[in-house]
Amino acid sequence: MIVKAAAVQMSPQFLDTQGTLMKILLYIEEAADQGLELLVFPETILPGYPYWSMTHDPMSHLSRFNKRLHAESIVVPGPETDKLCAAAKKHHCNIVVGINEKEGGTLYNSQLIITDEGILLGCRRKLVPTSQERMVWGRGDGSDLKVYETSFGVLGALICYEHSSPLFRYSIQAQGEQIHAANWPGGLPFIDHIMDAAIRHYAFESGTFVISATSILTQDILDELSDGSGTGKLQPGGGYSAIVNPAGKYLAGPEKDREGLVSAELDLEEIVNAKIMVDGQGHYARPDVVQLRLNSSKQQPLIIEDKQAP
Repeated sequence: MIVKAAAVQMSPQFLDTQGTLMKILLYIEEAADQGLELLVFPETILPGYPYWSMTHDPMSHLSRFNKRLHAESIVVPGPETDKLCAAAKKHHCNIVVGINEKEGGTLYNSQLIITDEGILLGCRRKLVPTSQERMVWGRGDGSDLKVYETSFGVLGALICYEHSSPLFRYSIQAQGEQIHAANWPGGLPFIDHIMDAAIRHYAFESGTFVISATSILTQDILDELSDGSGTGKLQPGGGYSAIVNPAGKYLAGPEKDREGLVSAELDLEEIVNAKIMVDGQGHYARPDVVQLRLNSSKQQPLIIEDKQAP
């Protein structure tokens, strides 16, 4: 089976959900014209990554930017997901979109998984926000650390430095993953070597195709962030979108400069060839020696017990 897929390398309309959503919808339409069946968008592209948590004094600036992000983050399901589902159905395209998700007073770094029939299969949350991100996002749980059945096969997804955890990776891989969506923020060229190592190793380790999407950091975003404060080593550009085959070889990218679709044809027969040699979730596993346990229950801060029940 051949799957036509792409990483979408784009910049957001920074902290503007409706503006960014319109840009995403245009890319879905463009992808349909090229016959693409799967699109992966960058980490929290809707409506942008919180770069200020890296560059600003949290006591003087973080609250102001976080309030804007909270106002522009989306509730799932909601009108924004309805529009994305309608576009996916209209253009017969599966999509993975990085979002800032809002539930109550807490924001989450999340991934929407939507089928080519317009069905919202899942919204998974990053398990552990990385370093300065903990000033912005809450933590996910194991209830959405799973794979998704699509028209082309089994899709899995992780976000950014989640790829550093062998336990997170194996939790997805061992559920029969065939194509993996990796979301990164972009605009951080000093981690290009980490993305290179992470996505290529993930592909080899799992015997899957990896579609890795990053954003582009624009001068307009930097100007908005500066606000009298230095933005340090952040520079315009900083993309690194790519597609990697199960042998760890690049099929497309890494694209560092332009916005647009980074596309390739994925021949799923390559997965069979890779796993004949090494199947880390099958004949190359040793569960009698080492075994992973996944807690897939939804974590709740409040449990109300009915003391009157018999």
